[in-house]
Amino acid sequence: MGWAALSELVPLYPLYALLFLETGLTTAGVSGLFAVWSVTALLAEVPAGALADRGSRRGVLVCGGVLQAAAFALWTVAPGTAGFAAGFVLWGVAGSLYSGTAEALVFDGLRDVGAEEAFARVNGRMTAAELLVQVPTAAAATGLHAIGGFELVGWVSAATCLAAAALALRFPEPPRERTGALLTTLRAGARQVVRHPPLRIAVVAVALVGGLDAMEEYFPVLAADRGVPTGAVPFAVLVIALAGAAGAELGGRAAGLRDGLLPAALATAGLLLGAGAVLPAPAALTALALAYGLYLAVLVAAEARLQERIEGPYRATVSSVAGLGVELAGLLVFAAWALGGPVATAVLVLAVVPVVVRGLRPPVLD
Repeated sequence: MGWAALSELVPLYPLYALLFLETGLTTAGVSGLFAVWSVTALLAEVPAGALADRGSRRGVLVCGGVLQAAAFALWTVAPGTAGFAAGFVLWGVAGSLYSGTAEALVFDGLRDVGAEEAFARVNGRMTAAELLVQVPTAAAATGLHAIGGFELVGWVSAATCLAAAALALRFPEPPRERTGALLTTLRAGARQVVRHPPLRIAVVAVALVGGLDAMEEYFPVLAADRGVPTGAVPFAVLVIALAGAAGAELGGRAAGLRDGLLPAALATAGLLLGAGAVLPAPAALTALALAYGLYLAVLVAAEARLQERIEGPYRATVSSVAGLGVELAGLLVFAAWALGGPVATAVLVLAVVPVVVRGLRPPVLD
């Protein structure tokens, strides 16, 4: 949990869009940078997972932290379109190195001591920690910017990433079967997904459920649309994030519940999201907070169900295949919101429920 929290304690997170605008970029220019970030993540996702299966997963996490630190250092010394774009390439690769690798490392570490059933609980607490750390992150961003502007914020962010990389060195990494060449590992992991229907449907379910998290990007917009004053929007979004942390903790305890509860929770989240689009501000925020909490409970449980289905030495690769699906499914959320706002997004959430029904059943024990 400490690594998960430290890796998110980055003061630049709430401020980097403002940094871009302050250097003269237009809104279109900022969108172009986000596109560079997204494309890099899509291209690097599965190869990064294969790299983690082929070598040291702990080492891959360390490399991810170093690359992310380099990205923020580059933004600090070379603020401009070229520097920002190069930084997003580094950050996109770093995010891909984290994705899949951390879950595989934690699951195999727990299994090595006979505690793999605790993965859902640990994963839930890691997710909750990543959300809860938004509180000190926001405070640090405000204080550091007041003292030293974006330059101080950038250097502290780079230092935080290096500290997370150093902490990753403390992860226990049990001995395991190493895979072959990178391309061979990549093909073998993808083949495992394709040829095993229970694993394949679980990967699809996790991809679709994980992609729905893109709706978080629109919570400030929805809060403002429901009449929340601009100055109060960050607080409103923070309340929703705290509800999400509670949901993630709940999801860590819900992984073993009977089949129907997870789809029901996701369906309820979809209905609450739709209600948040029409209710007045206080009720709308309550609905959004409940929706996000239920959603994250389902996501954490879903990720645990997927890990239970993966066998063999390709755990990080398979997890990264699901991560690639998450990135692609997130585009569906962006399209749904662009076409019909929160109501269309709520419909998309409800459309994922049947996949959850089939894909997240607990595995049948022999």
